[in-house]
Amino acid sequence: MPEAARYRLLDLTIDLERQRVERDGVPLDVAGLSFRLLACLVERGDRVVGFDELMAEVWAPAVVNEETVTQRVRLLRQALGDDARQPRYVRTVRSRGYQLGAAPVPVRADEAPRRRTLWPAVAAVGVLAAAAVGVGFLAREQKAPVSAQHEILERARWYGAMGQRDNNERALALYDRALREAPDDVDALAGASRTRAARTCLYNAGPDEARAALRLAERAVSVRADSAGAWSALGYARDCLGDIPGAITAYERAVRLDPADDAARSSAAYLYQEQGRLADALHANMDMRGDPSRVRFRDVQVAREYELLGFTAAAEARYRRVFDLSPDNVFANIAWPAFLFAQKRFDEAGVALAEARRRGTARAELAQMEGELALHRGDSTAAAKAFAEGKALRPSATLPSTLAVLHGGAPVDATWLGDRIAMARAAVPGDPWPGSRLELALLLEAAHDRRGALAALSDAVDKGWRDAAYLRASPLFASMSGDPGFTAVTDAIDRRVAAEREQVLAASWCPKELKTGERSPL
Repeated sequence: MPEAARYRLLDLTIDLERQRVERDGVPLDVAGLSFRLLACLVERGDRVVGFDELMAEVWAPAVVNEETVTQRVRLLRQALGDDARQPRYVRTVRSRGYQLGAAPVPVRADEAPRRRTLWPAVAAVGVLAAAAVGVGFLAREQKAPVSAQHEILERARWYGAMGQRDNNERALALYDRALREAPDDVDALAGASRTRAARTCLYNAGPDEARAALRLAERAVSVRADSAGAWSALGYARDCLGDIPGAITAYERAVRLDPADDAARSSAAYLYQEQGRLADALHANMDMRGDPSRVRFRDVQVAREYELLGFTAAAEARYRRVFDLSPDNVFANIAWPAFLFAQKRFDEAGVALAEARRRGTARAELAQMEGELALHRGDSTAAAKAFAEGKALRPSATLPSTLAVLHGGAPVDATWLGDRIAMARAAVPGDPWPGSRLELALLLEAAHDRRGALAALSDAVDKGWRDAAYLRASPLFASMSGDPGFTAVTDAIDRRVAAEREQVLAASWCPKELKTGERSPL
């Protein structure tokens, strides 16, 4: 069909140049990959577009599968208000691909409405973003020549944003190639740092990868101290090494240098959350300067903040949505079954956990959850197997190894236990992560030191632990849950959370869904 800038699809107006979809003059939230998918279908008229063609045109050079396309079609339909059972705009052609529900009709230039808007400026930003990832329907337009180095970096960024282990490796290979050509290229240094750190944070590698990432980020900052990207990469490397204060300092520096750096702002928010600063964390995640949907893992973080603050229904809705719509989101695959577990909805947690595993999410957290569910069922053999798997996935982490021994089926060696407790006690004073105190509590409980175990839990609360629901639900803490000291710990969490919750509800930025939602259970 002849090329045009604007098309009508039933009651929709689709502007390819401005990347805008309207119904009766009202813009719809169709952006990013969803818009590129719709544009690809529009450009093919009313013919069926196969999976291979869609993947090549919309996602290339990234390598994705048919499930990724299917999930993106679901998001597009949701944005358009389409019903998959009776589709109007995008219909499924079984075993072949997708097709528009009607032939798109080109709109003549003289039919375009004349309005005074700020859209051209916004559209320019969208076009630049789309060009950076090689969108098929823009690729035919004339562009200024770009350097080979620029093209390498753009492709690396695209792969790095995909959120999958293989694509992270592709991104790193490209960043390393760029550094061979230009060793002091700050963008290449920061990108290589982030992808190496992701090996540790996301893909089960040991701390050596994060240490290498830290060196790259420090070099980037030394080359350009005014680079927000360099400081953000430094924050991520420190984050993956467990340095909460250092990571927060770097992330906050990135935001000061570039207030539009929503990714760094959201990363800082996660660490505020770990410190027990729940109101600060939610405020930062609500204070997005750009499109919040572009901030990786933000939806999961907001859901977690809602959960910890006691807005359970709002948290559940967010968790469920991102779990259903983002099957390749590592943290959504962990967070949804974990939420169900903490709510003592153990059967549902098991179903969600099985689905997360089918998606290829190999994480020690999921193995641990499977072990805890097995303990809840009284199946110590299955628990031992699951905890052993967690240890194999993260051999450099101490908690999976501790659980594998404490619930391995064999009597715990007293010498090992004493050494482990001594090691944990020596490490805790310099460890800013409150969760490390939970491991110490489990070790001390195994050594029949209930007083010490409860003191470790109390210390975790002082350092920012705010998940009383998990402590109450987990069979790992069942032996001490009847102790008045354990109740005092969970009550202390409830009081601190109640204060944070009131701060959120009184704030001008409080999300409307929280003010009109459920009452606090506290």
